[in-house]
Amino acid sequence: MNRAHQAGAAAVDRAVPLKEDDGAGRGERLFALGLFHFIERLLLVVIVAMTLLAVAFEIVAIYRLGTILLADILLMFLYLEVIGMVAVYYAKRNSVFVYPIFIAITAVGRLVVLQGKEMAPENILIEAAAILLLSLSALVIIWAIGKQAA
Repeated sequence: MNRAHQAGAAAVDRAVPLKEDDGAGRGERLFALGLFHFIERLLLVVIVAMTLLAVAFEIVAIYRLGTILLADILLMFLYLEVIGMVAVYYAKRNSVFVYPIFIAITAVGRLVVLQGKEMAPENILIEAAAILLLSLSALVIIWAIGKQAA
């Protein structure tokens, strides 16, 4: 039995204690856990592939237009954050909930920058409040993770 399999077995034993009457054996749980991990990894690969494809399409569109706009640069940052989120997942072997919040902050900030002059002032305030709320939630998550690790 390899180390990854042993770690998975230990995680199953801790997370889902075996009951006499539930009908699911340890082997069945290990199989289900392995299947879920495989699906998770497969979907992460699909996310990276789709992100890289979107980057390629964007680069082709920029080349055809013959100019690089601020919107293009900000969109590339969004793509970069998605790839960074997947990389952090693989490096730390867990999902970091802060990265989707960072992506949302970047996306809302992109909207403010790109539509700022044409938007009604109250809409800009609403989007700024959304950025503030997302930032505060990221701080709370980071604080909770730090407290849990200590």
